[in-house]
Amino acid sequence: MNLIIVKYNAGNIQSVLYALERIGAEAVVTDDHEKIKSADKVIFPGVGEASSAMRYLKERGLDVLLKSLTQPVLGVCLGMQLMCKYSEENDTKCIGIFDEEVKQFKPTDKSIKVPQIGWNNIYNLKTDLFKGLADNSYCYFVHSYYAALGAHTIATTNYVQPYSSGLHRDNFYGVQFHPEKSAQVGESILKNFIEM
Repeated sequence: MNLIIVKYNAGNIQSVLYALERIGAEAVVTDDHEKIKSADKVIFPGVGEASSAMRYLKERGLDVLLKSLTQPVLGVCLGMQLMCKYSEENDTKCIGIFDEEVKQFKPTDKSIKVPQIGWNNIYNLKTDLFKGLADNSYCYFVHSYYAALGAHTIATTNYVQPYSSGLHRDNFYGVQFHPEKSAQVGESILKNFIEM
């Protein structure tokens, strides 16, 4: 199994590698176009800020490359947001795999903190990415921006309002939470992705 993690200037790659190790999978971290194209599966992680991440991807042609991939691709957190068409974070045009727009949480209730940090449940689960998982399983989130509900939503979470915690289109999948920090549930999701 040739598993690639896309290398770009948005951290959390080490924790993804550890999580894969725990389920017996090895991955190579690279931004090499040929290696990414020839991978069986590609993970596109991300923690950070949308506009600087998109600038880095564009400078290296990775935005065009990612959109052209035909093998299963999993975007995580910022990775999923960058796969949408637009982010309100610094008014950023993104890769455009998913039609959804990424917006900032704007709670009217002052007791609701932004960013959302911690465990929350995912429900209305669709596709084999969530095979074997119960509705309302808990995952770990850290984010101030969210993808709106839309045609590609495969998991929903409620914080301030319902939003997409999972997206899917063709061979592309995205999750807003961190599977690498979501205990057994996260490991099941990574396993499901690898076994696709």
